[in-house]
Amino acid sequence: MTEARSTAEGRPAWRFSDADAENRPSLSEVNASIPVSRSGSWLRRLLAFAGPGYMVSVGYMDPGNWATDIAGGAQFGYTLLSVILLSNLMAILLQALAARLGIVTGRDLAQACRDDYSRPVNIALWVACELAIIACDLAEVIGTAIALKLLFGIPLLTGALITVLDAFLLLLLMNKGFRFLEAFVIALLVIIAACFAIQIIAAAPPFSGVLKGFVPTSAVVTNPEMLYIAIGIIGATVMPHNLYLHSSIVQTRAYERTDAGRRDAIRWATADSTIALTLALFVNAAILIIAAAAFHNSGHADVKEIEQAYELLSPLVGIGIASTLFALALLASGLNSTVTATLAGQIVMEGFLRVRLPNWARRLVTRAIAIVPVVFVIGFYGEKATGQLLVFSQVILSMQLPFAVVPLICIVTDRKKMGQFVVSRSVAVLAWAVAAIIISLNLKLLFDTIMGVS
Repeated sequence: MTEARSTAEGRPAWRFSDADAENRPSLSEVNASIPVSRSGSWLRRLLAFAGPGYMVSVGYMDPGNWATDIAGGAQFGYTLLSVILLSNLMAILLQALAARLGIVTGRDLAQACRDDYSRPVNIALWVACELAIIACDLAEVIGTAIALKLLFGIPLLTGALITVLDAFLLLLLMNKGFRFLEAFVIALLVIIAACFAIQIIAAAPPFSGVLKGFVPTSAVVTNPEMLYIAIGIIGATVMPHNLYLHSSIVQTRAYERTDAGRRDAIRWATADSTIALTLALFVNAAILIIAAAAFHNSGHADVKEIEQAYELLSPLVGIGIASTLFALALLASGLNSTVTATLAGQIVMEGFLRVRLPNWARRLVTRAIAIVPVVFVIGFYGEKATGQLLVFSQVILSMQLPFAVVPLICIVTDRKKMGQFVVSRSVAVLAWAVAAIIISLNLKLLFDTIMGVS
């Protein structure tokens, strides 16, 4: 069994028994593979650490976000912008904690859980995380298939089956080096942001209405329909597997494994993820703002499907390219999410079970599981039901959040494990408040569902 102990210097060290001698660092093939500058300007140092935050941010603007944001904007106008802002602030805090855990302990969250909890608990946490990854992959299958249909006229069912081929995308990118993988992800993020910047300028939403939408309202909790969408937004924004992913990929930087080096790495990694998640906030808010501006007050408040939004966007916004930009951004989002979800799946399986599968095999298994419900829904309920399936997948993601958030907070608030890098009392209180909000909203949704509140 592996256990943590504190060194005389106040930082944690990890001790392994003979049975764990085969244990390797998280993503050992790229661990500490990217050099970082130990001197020079702040910009040069920031750029050296830039990358993991942007890879994490992919999960905060994946196709699942589109479904919830479009439905929220069309039905409730700008009201749910406050939920997007709240969930993004939660994400910034939780991802900073995940990065801290990885840098300080040299473990990813899955490995740290395996070291701390009994086997039955770890199996339960692994199952919960796998369900989250499958739900996320479900959204990627639907989103990519819809994008292929909108751009190239490929039938939705055929597009869903084509997504199996992206199992080899990560393998190709990883062979070119982790920095190349990060560059690919960032390039697609730039495309997504540029597409939405053009669309939001064309939509010309009222500035006062947008600002008012960022102010929280009690209607989010008291209106069951709005609460359902709100929980979907939280599930689509704060993704469980991203916490595992971030705690691992921050270790790709070759920072000094000393107290000073770790302290410096925490600072730059936090800056990286905060900047990247601010970009994600812009994209998520832009989707909802465009939906609200184009659909809410134009007699199209019932728009819930991505395809509906695509068909109506250009006529309502007034520029012919708007729909094409919308579909292009959706395709870029689906491809990006594929890369990061595959990587997260590898980290989770290796961390919890010490089982290592080839990337292509891991991807094929996850993607095959995700394709089944898509084929079923399309076959029995038609293509229009995919939008409801997208929103449902994001609610499932939100339900899995506590199983990642609670262990993360338990570890980073434990001085025995974190040593002098344990989070401050104020940060701990804030983190537990975030966990309480997530759990309370989920319980409220379950209660409303059981009681038949609508």
